[in-house]
Amino acid sequence: MTGQPDPTTAEGQPRDRLTRWRLVLGGGEADGLTGADGAGVSLTADDQRRDEALEALYDGERRGGLGGSAPRVSRWLGDIRTYFPSSVVQVMQGDAMQRLGLRQMLLEPEMMRAVQPDVGLVSTLIGLGRVIPEHSRETARAVVRQVTDELEERLRQRTVQAVSGALDRSARTRRPRMRDVDWRRTVAANLMHYLPEHRTVVPERLVGYARRSTQVERQVILCIDQSGSMAESIVYSSVFGAVLASIRSLETRLVVFDTEVVDLTDEIDDPVDVLFGVQLGGGTDINRALAYCQGAITQPADTVLVLISDLYEGGIAEEMVGRARSVVASGATMIALLALSDSGQPSFDADHAAALAEVGVPSFACTPDLFPELMAAAIERRDIGEWAASNDIVTTHETTGSGPA
Repeated sequence: MTGQPDPTTAEGQPRDRLTRWRLVLGGGEADGLTGADGAGVSLTADDQRRDEALEALYDGERRGGLGGSAPRVSRWLGDIRTYFPSSVVQVMQGDAMQRLGLRQMLLEPEMMRAVQPDVGLVSTLIGLGRVIPEHSRETARAVVRQVTDELEERLRQRTVQAVSGALDRSARTRRPRMRDVDWRRTVAANLMHYLPEHRTVVPERLVGYARRSTQVERQVILCIDQSGSMAESIVYSSVFGAVLASIRSLETRLVVFDTEVVDLTDEIDDPVDVLFGVQLGGGTDINRALAYCQGAITQPADTVLVLISDLYEGGIAEEMVGRARSVVASGATMIALLALSDSGQPSFDADHAAALAEVGVPSFACTPDLFPELMAAAIERRDIGEWAASNDIVTTHETTGSGPA
């Protein structure tokens, strides 16, 4: 033994040597730790999570199978950063590279090309980003780029159309300058004033735009939780961030956080750079992230803040809710997306979601295909709860704690 004092558990109790051996040996009859009464070593809740993370990696063969298992792998990558010190995490990530078969696949690009890249595989790669060998990074980036390019191709047109249309409608006015008149809509709005003898329409009112479309009209802030369970949401968020940033009348910021806050706005044009700039897993301080985003809001009435998080707050929950209340009171629109993915009902903190709903922040999961319409509704300052109901999305204030449908 090292002679050092035993480390303590997250619950503040000393972890005895039997518990430490139990975690090393993995439980069962073979660990030799069963007492005379037939009972094994009792584990705390956090130690149970550590045991499950160790079992997932070291009990049995874990090679291949990156398809459907990849989302589970990315959650595991988040768990180990939460429950183990950084030195242990590096060892476990390195072992995962070998036991999942990823190291060999990245060293031999033809093997990687044989795998069908998808969002799950990308989630795994960005979770392992720190331990991917330097000479294999280009292969990993190529796989990530293939997936993000395909997603952007699928989502770009709908997003640009929905958001640009919403900006046009929001900027429309009945007293435009002549150069800003929308003649097609003006004629349509004045057809009842058609004069047959002159074969023309005499408009009673003009329809046009209050500002030129080259000006910034809205600020969008995507504030993204880096916890392991949010991996798929991060992939989609990076793609949407790049698309939104390409719309000149929007100012788009992209912020990621765990216990620290990182502003990735400078990399927002390239989803691959964004994804390799995140670090999945670890703690969560939503309040700190909201404080940063709140400081970036310059025109609250024209700002949409989208918090993408499962709301498992590791910071001060009361301050988080209070800060959200301040954002809403300032005139900004704030939405909490519990997930931005196609993976179905997410796990989330129902109490925090309900508390946010009470201060005017609707919380629900959203599929990528509906996100463009959500942003359009937010830009037009429509009631987000009504928008969600019209799309059969259950918001948290309509649930009984089981989560959104």
